[in-house]
Amino acid sequence: MAQRADRAVNEALRGRADEVLGQYERLRAGMAELRERLSAFSSTAQSPDGLVIATVDARGQLVRLVLDPGAYRAHRPDQLAALTTATVRDAASSAARAVQDLVAGYLPPGSGVADYVRSGQFDALLRRHG
Repeated sequence: MAQRADRAVNEALRGRADEVLGQYERLRAGMAELRERLSAFSSTAQSPDGLVIATVDARGQLVRLVLDPGAYRAHRPDQLAALTTATVRDAASSAARAVQDLVAGYLPPGSGVADYVRSGQFDALLRRHG
C-alpha cells in the first residue's frame, strides 16, 4: 500500500514538474517576442491644438518632436514650452500604461513581477505568494 501511495505522489510531483517546465518554456519563448515588441514600440500624443506632436519609446524617452510652424505664432515661448512638456508627458504616460499591459500579458498571473509592472511598487517584487 505504501508503494502505491509513493507512486501516486511521484506521479503528482512529476506532473507538477512538467507543468512548471511548460510554464517556463512558454515564458522563455515569450520573452524574445516581448523584446521585439518593446523595441518596436512607440506612443504618440498631440497637443489639444494639434501644434505639438511628441513620440516616445517604450521607456518613455522622447524620440521625435514636431512643432508646427504655427505654434510659434499661437503661443508665447513659455506657453509653448509648457504645452510641449505636457504633450511629452501625455505620450510617456500612455506608453507606460501600454507597456505595463503588454509586459503583464507575458508574465504568470499573480507573480510579483506582474504586480510590480502594474503598480510600479517595489513591495510587489518582495511579496511572497502562497
